[in-house]
Amino acid sequence: MSPQIERVAMIAVHTSPLAMPGTGDAGGLNVYVLATAVEMAKRGLEVEVFTRATSGDQGDVHAAPGVVVRHIPAGPFEGLAKEQLPSQLCAFTAGVMQAVAAQPEGYYGVVHSHYWLSGQVGWLAAERWHVPLVHTMHTMARVKNGHLASGDRAEPEVREIGESQVVAVADRLVANTAAEAGELIELYDADPDRVQVVHPGVDLSVFSPGDRGAARAALGVDPEDLVIAFVGRIQPLKAPDLLIAAAADLIRRRADLAGRVRVVINGGPSGTGLERPDALAELAAQLGVADRVRFEPPGPRERLAQWYRAADVVAVPSYSESFGLVALEAQACGTPVVAADVGGLPTAVGGGVLVKGHEVATWSHTLEALLDDVPRRQELGLRGVEHARRFGWDVAAAQLAQVYEQAASSRRLDTAMALARASAQRRRR
Repeated sequence: MSPQIERVAMIAVHTSPLAMPGTGDAGGLNVYVLATAVEMAKRGLEVEVFTRATSGDQGDVHAAPGVVVRHIPAGPFEGLAKEQLPSQLCAFTAGVMQAVAAQPEGYYGVVHSHYWLSGQVGWLAAERWHVPLVHTMHTMARVKNGHLASGDRAEPEVREIGESQVVAVADRLVANTAAEAGELIELYDADPDRVQVVHPGVDLSVFSPGDRGAARAALGVDPEDLVIAFVGRIQPLKAPDLLIAAAADLIRRRADLAGRVRVVINGGPSGTGLERPDALAELAAQLGVADRVRFEPPGPRERLAQWYRAADVVAVPSYSESFGLVALEAQACGTPVVAADVGGLPTAVGGGVLVKGHEVATWSHTLEALLDDVPRRQELGLRGVEHARRFGWDVAAAQLAQVYEQAASSRRLDTAMALARASAQRRRR
């Protein structure tokens, strides 16, 4: 690590890296922030993560050696949805400035913001501290609005404007995949020279192949069941309703499988899904498969790994995904994936099947073919394990560290050139 960068300020306004993924606004972003922070700390880089406090007793939390999560009060501790947070960005920024006011110039070498709300704060912080801004979108309004689920609400214009501002000012933009890099350039007019691809990773010490029978016994799953698992936040964007409808169609068509197919939904309501938290249970009842659908609340990573191992197939039917960590985690556990052919999922999936479109019949027949073919599931499972091994968080952290260095070098060069131009102008006078 270059001596110019010893400490990074990460900004994650709307969700804490300490929150359990799978409900509310907690998801892949949380995993990404904490995992990369921990790995970069192992490389000797100190990381401080700033996030909004959601209770009065949250202070600085030492999440790992070299990683501190700092909770900044901004607005009511509870009851604020992500869509309401733009009103608190000024308060949050002021809180960040106050929290580090006593630190000397150059205390942070770079600001890395996550999601557009954080980018707005990171923009001001980087300018105040005279350091480069590195930004990761995670999701983009213009991409999501182009792939809306039926009945879902479009992202507001204020978000598109905010994202465009962050794209314009960031020293570097980190994209999860080449496809996302292309979207930044095409949809947001990002400077291609400032966009760099860094794939997310997976914790291979937690997500690894294991005994399926033992996993099923621990989770109370019938050894004869054909388990299709969904993992993620329950909202239209993630399309768990499509999975239930596809399973119901499969059960209707295949009487021989009707008593064995089981769908397991791991996660909690999020986004517009909060408006009808019982919608999936109601759908399963309407389709006559309520006894074939099991709902599991978000749990610790170790239990999630057991669900991956217990499943015959993990389905990721999302309408939009910047990457798809769930797909990578499932493959690391040796379970084949059936995923929508959207966003970053073609990069994340190496041991599975990509499905074009979101037609119930297409998904039903794709799942049927895989459940009927045990040798193919085994082959895809092995391929998935090998694929996942290429995506360690240590690799992602090393690449991010290089991005930080490049951003800092470019900023120093720009500063030197600006000073030289100013000096030349003074001499000409």
